[in-house]
Amino acid sequence: EVIANGQVIEDYPEDKYGPSCLICGLTQAQRPIHVQCSYPSRSLIKIVTVYEPDPQRWNNDFTLRRRSDDDN
Repeated sequence: EVIANGQVIEDYPEDKYGPSCLICGLTQAQRPIHVQCSYPSRSLIKIVTVYEPDPQRWNNDFTLRRRSDDDN
């Protein structure tokens, strides 16, 4: 669901697991989820990690990391 309907927010072309990206999307319950996976354009998608983003580390829509000197 997140991979199919989410937004690519970071690109990792040199990742140790092979070229991958970070996708941000919402569950059916509207919870934000981040999925790092191989590029969705491939026939077989490899999931690297899935997590619920920390609001302290991401902007309000969870698409940009906060800089360490940013105020909430």
